[in-house]
Amino acid sequence: MVNDFPQALTIAGSDSDGSAGMQADLHTFFVRKTYGTSVITACVAGNSYGIHDSVTMPEHFINQEFKDLADDFKIRAAKTGMLDDTNMINIVVNNYKKYDFGPLIVDPVIVTKHGNMLLKQDALKTLKERLLPLATVITPNFYEAEKLTDKEIKSDNDIEQAAKELIKMGAKNVIIKGKHIAGETDKVRDYVLLESGKDFWIDGPYYNTTHKNGTGDSLSAAITAEIAKGTDIEQAIRIADEYVDRAIKNGIEVGHKFGPINHWS
Repeated sequence: MVNDFPQALTIAGSDSDGSAGMQADLHTFFVRKTYGTSVITACVAGNSYGIHDSVTMPEHFINQEFKDLADDFKIRAAKTGMLDDTNMINIVVNNYKKYDFGPLIVDPVIVTKHGNMLLKQDALKTLKERLLPLATVITPNFYEAEKLTDKEIKSDNDIEQAAKELIKMGAKNVIIKGKHIAGETDKVRDYVLLESGKDFWIDGPYYNTTHKNGTGDSLSAAITAEIAKGTDIEQAIRIADEYVDRAIKNGIEVGHKFGPINHWS
């Protein structure tokens, strides 16, 4: 049947080196046997050494992308990646409310896994007030959970309380990715709190490698792909976590410095 094949959408920026952003999402959709579509919000020029230039797509173009996909495809789940500023968040929210693209997985790209701020304060406020309540699943890292809840996290109990706070703010399901520091960590722990009230920890080994670009993108994309296929939320999260773990463990040597994970592992 037309539109019977599972289709997913990434709303994100294009990363020219293919390791993160929209490219990582599309790699993941493909491997997870889901047809991937995209709304490009920005384009980044960079490589494994760093980012060297970027450009934001104009509003009329983004609106047209949303319309064209809605006019032709049956998208069953979607995810967001980095949204540059308040205006971009508002554009995405307005379009998502206008069209039916299924459950939304929000990867709140606010702070890097090393704690460096990526989003301005006014945009953070807009993300919390407008985008977070649309989230079927939200996937913050440790530092992003702190920023979203405006609370310092020092213990497992603090992480659990942060997840509860995010659900109070409107997200239906939460996975908080554990803090990890090279040389100080041998295990990674992610915490999951579901809409039903069920919660659990997912433990895994820490891999000391420079090839970890796009891990957060790929986790949220794998959850999106699984939901698009009809997998329930808990299993989608567990499958996505295992997928990313394998992709980091079985690295691929691409680029000279900070490289991608191996989506084919």
